[in-house]
Amino acid sequence: MPAETSSLVASHPAVEARLDGGAAAQRARILEGMTQAVAEKGYVAATVADAVRAAHVSRGTFYTLFATKEECFLEAYRHGVEVIVDRIEAAVAAERGDWRPKLRAALRAYVDTLASEPRFARTYHLEIHAAGPRAQAERDAVLRRFADRYRRSFEGARRERPGLGVPSGEALFVLAAGADQLVCARLREDRLTADPPLADVLLSCAVAFLEGTRPSPSPDPTKGP
Repeated sequence: MPAETSSLVASHPAVEARLDGGAAAQRARILEGMTQAVAEKGYVAATVADAVRAAHVSRGTFYTLFATKEECFLEAYRHGVEVIVDRIEAAVAAERGDWRPKLRAALRAYVDTLASEPRFARTYHLEIHAAGPRAQAERDAVLRRFADRYRRSFEGARRERPGLGVPSGEALFVLAAGADQLVCARLREDRLTADPPLADVLLSCAVAFLEGTRPSPSPDPTKGP
C-alpha cells in the first residue's frame, strides 16, 4: 500500500510491531484498508469487500484474521489512538516550559496529528459514533484517557500555584468531551485548521476551566453588602 495514501494506522512505523501473529504485515494492511473504507464511505456503508480491496488481500485472509467488520474497525481505532497518545506524550516530554507550555504542546500535537491524517481524523472523531455500543464504550475510554492527561497538566499547575484545585474526574471528562465536540464540528465544516487556531482555543478553554477551581475570596465581614 503506497505510503502517500496511508492513514495514521499504517503510516506509523511501530504499528506492525504492536500487532501479534505471523501475519502482521497483512493485518496492518487490512486495518489500514478498513480505515480508508470507513473514511470514504462511512462506517455503515463500508463493507469488508471495500476494506480488502483497499488492502489488496482476499476476503479469506480477512476472515482468517478478523471475525467481523466491527472487530477490525475497533482494532484499527485502538492502534490509531495509541499513535496519537504517543505523539502527545512525546511533545509534552520535549517541552521544557512549565505546565502551560506543556499543555499547549500536547494540544498542538493532537490537532497537528489530526490535520495531517484526515482519513483517521474522520474515523476517530465522526464515524466511531456510528459503529454501535462497543464503539461508544471505546470512545468513552479514550475520552477518559484525555481527561487524565488534563488532570496531569492541572496537577503541574497546582504545584506552581497552590491556590488552584484539580477538578474531579467527571468534570475533567466534561472538558475532554467538550473539546472532542468542537473538533467534530470543525471536521464536519472542513475547518480543522481555520482561524482561530484550534489548539489555542482548546488551551484557553482548559485554562478557564482550571481557573474556575480557585476558591472565591471570603467576604469581608466589616464591609456591607
